[in-house]
Amino acid sequence: MRKFGLIGKKLGHSFSKKYFTAKFERDGITDAQYDLYELAHAEDLKELLQQAPELVGLNVTIPYKQEVIPLLDKLDDAADRIGAVNTIKIKNGHTTGYNTDYIGFKDTLEAFYPKEKHGQALVLGTGGASKAICTVLADLGILYTSVSRTPEQGQLGYEQLSTEVLQKYNLIVNTTPLGMAPNTETLPAIPYEGVTPEHYAYDIVYNPEKTLFLERCEAAGAKTLNGIGMLYGQAEAAWRIWNS
Repeated sequence: MRKFGLIGKKLGHSFSKKYFTAKFERDGITDAQYDLYELAHAEDLKELLQQAPELVGLNVTIPYKQEVIPLLDKLDDAADRIGAVNTIKIKNGHTTGYNTDYIGFKDTLEAFYPKEKHGQALVLGTGGASKAICTVLADLGILYTSVSRTPEQGQLGYEQLSTEVLQKYNLIVNTTPLGMAPNTETLPAIPYEGVTPEHYAYDIVYNPEKTLFLERCEAAGAKTLNGIGMLYGQAEAAWRIWNS
């Protein structure tokens, strides 16, 4: 039995096990199993690999997308460029890190945000999940500014956001876990009164289906998209890597 799974700190919100279990049943794959592995620390990955030698593939979620990098034997060129890993291939005891968030985000963004509407993007959050998003935006030629609670040079702090600032950006991407189950009452601290029907709001969170961030943006007339399509896209890309 080939084993696959997801590592992260808290995984109660995750749809990955449900997604892959349904995929295995649908496609008649009988030699594979997908499980959730909650790790208190990223370093616990080494112990997990020793305890479960049948593991051949892992997905990585917050907060370990950057922390796992020094624990791996090798990085795919794209993951190295992005600076974050969400997929690990395990072969003959060796681990290679990949980033399929890039594929999932790029495909869904291009379908959601028409090229003729391209302006500038505001990326909420600067953690591991934001790395692939920013790389996609750069590759598509979309200028972006990151927003952080502890901004570095070239970034904005949330307290710097105003309705006037929001008018400069017609794409807003939430890469933070704010609003994700079970903490569904949380949302990024942006001036929602500055959101207009000209805005496109993308939340990479997929559980719940509509976060408070998306609700507030939708109420202001913005076009909205959640992260379920990105989840499916990155999962299928991971499956291809594990089986290559």
